[in-house]
Amino acid sequence: MSSSASPAISVTDLTVRFGATTAVDGLSMTADTGRITALLGPNGAGKTTLIRCATDIVTPDAGRVEVFGLSPKDACARGLVGVMPQSTGAWSYVRPLELLRYLAELHANPLPVEPLAARLGLHEFARTPYRRLSGGQQQAVNLAGAVIGRPSLVVLDEPTAGMDPHARHAVWNLIAELRAAGTSVLLTTHAMDEAAYLADRVWIIDRGRVRVHGTLAELTADGDDLESIYLANTESRMMP
Repeated sequence: MSSSASPAISVTDLTVRFGATTAVDGLSMTADTGRITALLGPNGAGKTTLIRCATDIVTPDAGRVEVFGLSPKDACARGLVGVMPQSTGAWSYVRPLELLRYLAELHANPLPVEPLAARLGLHEFARTPYRRLSGGQQQAVNLAGAVIGRPSLVVLDEPTAGMDPHARHAVWNLIAELRAAGTSVLLTTHAMDEAAYLADRVWIIDRGRVRVHGTLAELTADGDDLESIYLANTESRMMP
């Protein structure tokens, strides 16, 4: 997996609008190379939009995003980025191992399919089409698809959503091993324990803006836990 002196992701004054709605509002942040960066925020905070800009899916209205010093388009074209979406309809009828073998053929030096499938428990439902899998099983397949090509940056959108505790911890261990191998990881999550366990740096955003960021030690230096910091710096979308 390649490395770079540049940040894995550098976002500067990013603005994205969808009609009258501003999804990302002058946001700046970085994700360090070889580290795990957690991006936290309520639904609608701008997390997924930011990820889509960094993976060349959405073109921003203003500002700049660089991935290892390259444009997102160039970084993705060079195979530097692996993306785990929350869900994907494109895989509806394919079976998990068929999908992984297909994805592996797209890369020059993929991870071995069978050990990766075993690591994530995919053999248990190998004959089941993707669309019939549970949410947690789909997430396991999505994760395998994101890492199969040995990317330098792995982007994980809610990687353990719908998983049972055993599966969650297996995924946490795999993510930690990615970091140990020098892979950069950007993840979004609503699980504060997940962010606290994994992240080298946490960015909390709301309404398209950065509210607070730092290491877990920096954020909790006054004695508050991460969930308290999150609640103090974000707004509820629900009526009290």
